[in-house]
Amino acid sequence: MSEKKDIRSLSKEDLREFFLEHDQKAFRGNQVYEWLWHKGAHDFDSMTNISKETRQFLEDHFVINHIEVDDMQQSSDGTIKNAIKLHDGLIVESVFIPTPTRTTACVSSQVGCSLNCTFCATARLKKMRNLNPDEIYDQVVAIDRQSRVYKGHKLNNIVFMGMGEPLLNYKNVLKSIEMITSDEGLGMSPRRITLSTVGLHKMIMKLADDEVKFNLAVSLHSAINEVRSKMMPINDKSTLEDLLHSLQYWYAKTNKVITFEYVVWKGINDKKKDIDALVAYCKKVPSKVNLIEYNAIEEDGFEQADPAAIAYYQRELERNQITVNIRHSRGKDIDAACGQLANKTTV
Repeated sequence: MSEKKDIRSLSKEDLREFFLEHDQKAFRGNQVYEWLWHKGAHDFDSMTNISKETRQFLEDHFVINHIEVDDMQQSSDGTIKNAIKLHDGLIVESVFIPTPTRTTACVSSQVGCSLNCTFCATARLKKMRNLNPDEIYDQVVAIDRQSRVYKGHKLNNIVFMGMGEPLLNYKNVLKSIEMITSDEGLGMSPRRITLSTVGLHKMIMKLADDEVKFNLAVSLHSAINEVRSKMMPINDKSTLEDLLHSLQYWYAKTNKVITFEYVVWKGINDKKKDIDALVAYCKKVPSKVNLIEYNAIEEDGFEQADPAAIAYYQRELERNQITVNIRHSRGKDIDAACGQLANKTTV
């Protein structure tokens, strides 16, 4: 007997055609599609406006490979880290980040990562596979439920800043965003979604050509090639010059300002030359900078820069009319902060 197909890999048109091929009404496909995406059904028995016979028929032909929140850890600041078990037993992590005014879902796009950034815990895990669109979507659904339970309102924002490089799972990430923003899915505005990348210049240009509506953030950390390459080996293949060209192309196509994510480390990128290089880089493309507090991982050799260095960054950026925000970490006590996701909940 052949393995059953995951029904969420089918489009609405596929489902309509499936029912027609089996001498049933095409509108049944519309009903099933609504249950799968808009209502978030994880089993066929919950599809209560469909007959028992039809539900059994679906059970005979398909599976719904949904995720499960295998473990939850809650931080002292209200942040929740979810260990997400996939249908094949693999684990990824997602994070619910509440503030007094909004809630944010930080979701993963891959199991592990292949890019070997030296400051990131996820990079220590080998890349095992890409997540499917429904697995990404389900993370958002789960965190939306947490937002409603813990804060009393629906989820406000989504950031693709969890495990993995989203642009190396391009098709599935964009399909998940399509469903997240569709009225047939969660109906969220793409303006509330930010995709974060290490800066794969060819894929950034593809995003622009595909006329995406969401926001773009780039994990930069240095505007000097030699410094950046030591921390982020991908910079040898996608240099700062390549990246700049793609970001200028992105802005020309989308008219959307880029966010640079930037951690300042002691003895690595905390000198005047580093600050001057960042200011010069930002002036070449409409952008803003998030200075992010560093979150240590075991024996990584990195140390948070002195407050004076961070303040100097802030002053120089502001003096040059570049918007800058200081981002303090959330969920550090449960290893849920930026760069710390490494499936520690499963150990």
